[in-house]
Amino acid sequence: MATTAHCAYCFEVLLASFEGGSALPLSAFSKAIEAESSSSSLESSASPTSSSGTYRTAASATDGQMYPMFVTWNTVTSRGGVRLRGCIGTFEAQPLEKGLASYAKIAAFEDTRFNPISAKELPTLECGVSLLTDFEDAADPLDWTFGTHGLRISFVINGRRYSATYLPDVPPEHFDSKEETLGSLVLKSGYSGAKKWDQLGIKLVRYQSSKAKLGYPEFAALKKRLGVV
Repeated sequence: MATTAHCAYCFEVLLASFEGGSALPLSAFSKAIEAESSSSSLESSASPTSSSGTYRTAASATDGQMYPMFVTWNTVTSRGGVRLRGCIGTFEAQPLEKGLASYAKIAAFEDTRFNPISAKELPTLECGVSLLTDFEDAADPLDWTFGTHGLRISFVINGRRYSATYLPDVPPEHFDSKEETLGSLVLKSGYSGAKKWDQLGIKLVRYQSSKAKLGYPEFAALKKRLGVV
């Protein structure tokens, strides 16, 4: 589902924003990568994975399909670690190309937790694309699986609705228990009252995702190799 082509297109949109030009269409990357999908050099340079770790070829999601999606920008540190630089998406299904173009820029420039990404940061960036699937109402706030499900919680206190989400890869990377995850989500929602997560009448929707990642050096090499510079 999510592929190298989707991440490459997000980089292309970001690069065009800095250069003031037009971005190549998603199809330019999808078709070129599909044509050489059997090349081991492509798979070794950047192998997109779903949440279950399965390799996805460029044909896994067609450019005309619609998905809820998130685009994540990370900074790759000098020691090979990653640091979040921006992440925004939508639970409303979007046309793939239009949605990726929109949220690549929104995540880069409008995530209020961070300063807008600058052009000089490009060489250090990694892009992640998450296409969301399999939405289900959970039986209770603990009815989900670490590493498999993303979470979207909502609850109402004094007439005000609170909500927050974590993508599937967040809980196992940052928390030791479901209870700790839910406590963090409550704080992320903006609620600062005295009630604990299990006193809030939380409604939880669980979902899954297919995720691909690509670093800027791999994106630059990909454009050169595919002749789409």
